[in-house]
Amino acid sequence: MPVWLIPTLKAIAPHIGTIISAAKPVFTKKSADQPVVEALVLQQQITELQSAAAANAAHIHDLAAQMQKTVAALEQGAVQVNSRLKRLFVVCVAASALSIGVLIVTIVLIAQRM
Repeated sequence: MPVWLIPTLKAIAPHIGTIISAAKPVFTKKSADQPVVEALVLQQQITELQSAAAANAAHIHDLAAQMQKTVAALEQGAVQVNSRLKRLFVVCVAASALSIGVLIVTIVLIAQRM
């Protein structure tokens, strides 16, 4: 599982319910026992759609802000990992150089005894 997926899911998970509830607006339904004026029902449905769209926009804005924070945290983590990798590379090069030096000294000492 990719490392970036867990923080993303943690950021999105609390808002899934509100996103789903805002995504499926409840329309005004015509009732059979009341006389219905088509224009009023249509206007009410349009108003409900507009309010649902406004709520969706607010939720998307919040989600975008959280995603921006998540991406910033991931970038910061990548910078930290990169610096650790550079330090590890330097330590490995130093250890390799020291090993080669010890190997050369050992070969020289063995050659002098013969």
